[in-house]
Amino acid sequence: MKEKIHPEYKETTITCACGEVIHTRSTKPNVKVEICSKCHPFFTGKHKLLDSAGRIEKFMKKYGKK
Repeated sequence: MKEKIHPEYKETTITCACGEVIHTRSTKPNVKVEICSKCHPFFTGKHKLLDSAGRIEKFMKKYGKK
């Protein structure tokens, strides 16, 4: 590896808007994010499922074989 071409890799803190703090290593000193795995709806199970049955029926009625 060549010397003096790589960025400095140091300890950092990732802070989420929900208050979650994650300690890791990165080239950036401190990172602030809006959403993390603790508050994201997909990971918490609070996501809403879209009812696409009506859309499919409407599409089939308009473009489907008769």
